[in-house]
Amino acid sequence: MDAAFTAEQDEIRRTLRELLTKHCGPQDVKNAVRTPAGHDTALWDRLAAELGLPGLALPEEYGGVGCTTAELVLACEETGRALLPSPLLATAALAAPLVTALGTDAQKSALLPRLARGGLTATLAVPGAGLALALGLTGANEGDGWAGGGRAGGMQARRTPDGGWRLYGEAGQVLDGHSAGLLLVAAHTGGFARSRTLLFLVPGDADGVRRTRQTTLDETRAQARIQLRDVGGELLGSDDAADICEALAAVGRTAAACLAAEAVGAAGEALDRTVGYVKEREQFGRAIGSFQAVKHRLADLYVQVQAARSAAYYAAWDPGAGPLALAQGLEALRAAASEAVQLHGGIGFTWEHEAHLYFKRAAADELLFGPVHRLRGHAAEQAGLFGPAAAEATA
Repeated sequence: MDAAFTAEQDEIRRTLRELLTKHCGPQDVKNAVRTPAGHDTALWDRLAAELGLPGLALPEEYGGVGCTTAELVLACEETGRALLPSPLLATAALAAPLVTALGTDAQKSALLPRLARGGLTATLAVPGAGLALALGLTGANEGDGWAGGGRAGGMQARRTPDGGWRLYGEAGQVLDGHSAGLLLVAAHTGGFARSRTLLFLVPGDADGVRRTRQTTLDETRAQARIQLRDVGGELLGSDDAADICEALAAVGRTAAACLAAEAVGAAGEALDRTVGYVKEREQFGRAIGSFQAVKHRLADLYVQVQAARSAAYYAAWDPGAGPLALAQGLEALRAAASEAVQLHGGIGFTWEHEAHLYFKRAAADELLFGPVHRLRGHAAEQAGLFGPAAAEATA
């Protein structure tokens, strides 16, 4: 595999980094997350218009840039570095690929160009805290265990006499659910005996939709509780539940690669800021960065971040490695954020310090998409490291 970046890829990274450096500093992030949208809408419009960020990995025939997953992953490293609050993950890494994989020709023609331009944002609404499982990151997503418990909870869908669908139920922890213009809702249908989970398209402003922004540990990942009260929905693609599970797992691998790159970008920036601080902070008449113990800690952290970066880049070309790269990226971010808090000393322990932006991102991402040991455990099961196949291989 040739891991060298092309001139176009380097240009995407350089341009995005320059723009975010100017308009997405720590204070800009804090200001943006406290707006009703949860992000800087003017910056999002600019990223869409100038860089085509939402449509980076979408086909040109649907208004996208026509790049590959690798370019989206590299862009996510830069947005992670800045901790950019935006609908990018929910729209470009979750919703748009699902519409591309499952939607009818009419649905793709109607939705993808708007998603690519950034004029329409979208998200995936999965009941409960089952997003990681629905995407096949922490376990097999066959069956309905991740979709809210069948008739007893989650989202429900029923056919109407005219052949349409009506949805009702509740989903929490929906990424950008309070502001997304389009909801991809996972809902049960078919009754208890033949229950299956399908995906439905629901306009965010439809009658009967109630959306409440939730208080979250990491404000840069806006989340919402969505309630549907007899809301009309359109089936996404066909009613083949097996195809839906397969598409969700494929999207999960790509999303994991993007999340891994985000984590690596954030870890790298936290490390850079910590290194800059220990070079300036003096104690006993010398910079604390000159002490051997501090040098060793930062050197170990540098190696860990670089290893996670290599894993994320590999996943950019082979999304099948996405879950393992995500596990490594989350570990590196957790370590970098912890060291940033500690090595900034007394000021680093104050909740208002920028180091805590990285700490909260590390903790929240592992809660949403992990934990790390389950990401690795499921990857090991898929690789046949456990069970009869492993026993035969070692016999």
